[in-house]
Order: sequence, then C-alpha cells, then structure tokens
Amino acid sequence: MPSSRLPARNRNDGLVAGGDEKLLKLRSAQDRGTADYGWLKACYSFSFGEYQDPKWMRWRSLRVMNEDRIAGNTGFPAHPHREMEIITIVLKGSIAHQDSTGGEGVIQAGEIQVMSAGRGVVHSERNAEDSELHLYQIWLIPGTHGVNARYDQMAFDPKDRSGQWQLMVSNEESEKCLMIHQDARIMRRNFLPGDQDEITINSGRGHWLQVISGDISLESESEKHNLKSGDGVAIEAIEKYSIHSLAESDLLLFDLA
Repeated sequence: MPSSRLPARNRNDGLVAGGDEKLLKLRSAQDRGTADYGWLKACYSFSFGEYQDPKWMRWRSLRVMNEDRIAGNTGFPAHPHREMEIITIVLKGSIAHQDSTGGEGVIQAGEIQVMSAGRGVVHSERNAEDSELHLYQIWLIPGTHGVNARYDQMAFDPKDRSGQWQLMVSNEESEKCLMIHQDARIMRRNFLPGDQDEITINSGRGHWLQVISGDISLESESEKHNLKSGDGVAIEAIEKYSIHSLAESDLLLFDLA
C-alpha cells in the first residue's frame, strides 16, 4: 500500500474561513487544486493537504470537496480524524473501510458512506478492486462537537433520482437517508437533456451545486452560467435559481445552514 507520498487526509480539520462574498461564486473544474501521487489523482475544490488557497478554505460548513481517482488495490493506511462529518460517494468501483470503532464495510458504486469522526477515530480506506476507483469525498464541519465516532453506509436506487432530487444525507434520523451532525442536506439528481428545475433557497441558507458529470445552464435573476463536469458553484442571498440541462447530467446539491 502506498504510504511514502501519502496526502494528509487528516490535515485542515480547522474552521478557518476564506473567500470573498458573491451571490453565485463559481469554482470551475480547471481551477481546482490537483495532486498526482501516481496511485492517487485528486482534484480539490477547497484547500487540502499541500494545496492551499486562502480564497477557498471552506464555504459555510462545507470544508472539503475532493474528487479522487485511486488505482486498484491501493489506498490510505490508518490515519486519524476528529470533529468532522465525512461523506464518501462512490461513483465507480468499490472502497473498503475499517475504523477504530469496529466499523467496516465495502462501499460500492451507488452507495454512500458517512463517518462522524467526533472525539476521534482512526480509519483506513482502500480500493477493493483491481480497476480504478472514482469517488467524491466530502467533509462538513459538525454543528455538534464531542460526539462518539460512528460509521454508516447505505445504497441508493438510481431510479429514485431520475427527474427528481433524491435525499441522501441530512441531520434527521431516517430509514431513507444517512444522518450527520450538521444542519445540512445532500441530494442527488439525474437530468436528461432539456430537463429544467427551479429551486428555492430558504431564508438564511445557502446551496452548493456540484456537477458530477454533464453540462447545465444555471440562471438567477442577474446571472447566467454554464457548468460542466467537475464545476461547482456556491449560491446564497437569492430566493431562487433555475437549472436547464444541456446534456445528460448528474448533480449533487448541498442545502446548508
């Protein structure tokens, strides 16, 4: 297992804010930070490990948005975390997880893993297959600190996000989604070409939209932008915006306090 050039998974658990204020703040795929360790190729929407950008430290409670590609039968050896909600969304392949609470499992494409690091946890992550693993790993700063570490995973039917938003993560316990210790909801939706949606933002909240794949047009009353695979955008201080899909598209939506 590679370790000599291990990126610091457990760094930057801090609460440092950064960035200027805009109604729609774009984070294009090509402007993200990158790292290539041979066995790991990563793109960072926010500062992470050796990549540091004071304008992109976090947005609201969203601290990490990493798109990782991990070579077969490689991964991260045991490393610590504390006070962070860590969500792993597997897009292709499968990842094996083990942690110091006794939690373990293999997360397949279409499944999501949530780990609340709480007062502290040590875990390892490893590509469980010979072929490349593709995933998003997301960190949210918790709203409640000092909790016991916990781990959970769940499979989500792709049919339930075709033409509608599928709730996958929230701060409420439910049999239909995973729970985290933060006032946040994470949703996913698949769009066909020509699909449209108008989205309302509740007062005091903000949205982060991440394009997993595809091509969309995002429009508010004052702005219009085209977003493609890997692009993200922070949206706040407006009541609503619309999405028009220009191709088959797969989107993540974060509704954050």
